Amino acid sequence: MSDPFAGAASGLSGPATRHFAISPSDSADLAIRPRALLFQTDGNAVLRDESGTDITYGRYAGDVLPIRAVRVLATGTTATLIGWI
Repeated sequence: MSDPFAGAASGLSGPATRHFAISPSDSADLAIRPRALLFQTDGNAVLRDESGTDITYGRYAGDVLPIRAVRVLATGTTATLIGWI
């Protein structure tokens, strides 16, 4: 397949080029830091940022949260999430 943008740089504000399912964990950081999280279902996501701060975000299915979380904690997370990179 031809990609007319293959030579263009993609910054954090550009579209994602890969995605992966998020497996929440209370003990392990994400293997890859996403540029954003897509909520596949309504619910909460407890996210840890690079400073170690945990915050609960309540969102609806289809919402995109533009945060580069280092961990999605299992305790308190009820939503199903996809990471965009």
